[in-house]
Amino acid sequence: MLFPALGAPPAANAQGSGKAPRIGFFGPRGELVQSFQRGLRDLGYTEGHNITIEYRWTDVISDDPRQLDVLAAELVGLGVDVLVASVTQVIAAARRATTTVPIVMANAGGPVASGFVLSLARPGGNVTGVSRVTPDVVGKQLQFLLGAVPGVARIGVLSNPDNPLHVHMLSRARREALVLGVELEVAEASAPDRLEAALEGFGRNRAAAALVLGDGMFFLNRSRLGNLLVRARLPSMFANTEHVEAGGPMSYSASSRENYRRAAYFVDKILKGAKPAELPVEQPIKFELVINLKTAKGLGLTISPSLLLQADRVIE
Repeated sequence: MLFPALGAPPAANAQGSGKAPRIGFFGPRGELVQSFQRGLRDLGYTEGHNITIEYRWTDVISDDPRQLDVLAAELVGLGVDVLVASVTQVIAAARRATTTVPIVMANAGGPVASGFVLSLARPGGNVTGVSRVTPDVVGKQLQFLLGAVPGVARIGVLSNPDNPLHVHMLSRARREALVLGVELEVAEASAPDRLEAALEGFGRNRAAAALVLGDGMFFLNRSRLGNLLVRARLPSMFANTEHVEAGGPMSYSASSRENYRRAAYFVDKILKGAKPAELPVEQPIKFELVINLKTAKGLGLTISPSLLLQADRVIE
């Protein structure tokens, strides 16, 4: 996609040569990459004029996680000046591919817990960017889920045991469940082929709704996961808007579009000479409640007018 030039070409001027900098983008197609492109446009970058972007798409990934390493290595091999990576597993693949090329996280879940940075204020190494998680988000997700399905006694929680952040999320969810007066049934899945078995456990233990914790593997398999939950007749709360766009009932999360747009700011700083180690990681400031009314109706849910009024976006 080409954008009209806005002023002088900052990237070329910053590097002091006629060669346009090359950016690697490793993430999803669609509106999120468009948000990143808009962020670049707002900063005066025009693809094909003063920057080049090499794309590798996460939506082509199958059950074999080694594909992530292959695609990350391809981008590094192209000599990109900065690599933009999306979710946790993708960022991890980018880090395995290089310790020298600057990496900008577009939507990282728990970058400190995942070991991507030393701290939010002083990242160290070659990684910086935008986080998508704050401590209170799981509590709010449970509150909104109960607002959609009031009166349920037990909620299933889908967790990935390989995600270091989920220990903290589960602790927060259990504290909130005590306040709300509901029981939690935790099921684990660390790979796509374990999703179905994990969700079957919810049915056996009579969970009446499900909370899916934010996770890169869950995100990459969002269509499959959403279909499994709908088939199980489980009203569900997700940690990414894209799950709802893929057919899930509802989500409460940081704005992925805003995070991807903001990732362009980090690219701009790095192309102008800033070191990733010295650029503080940003935490999200905008959160969105998104409801898919079509899916909700298919599950027999009647979303209350008060909850609809709180929604930032309703998909009909």
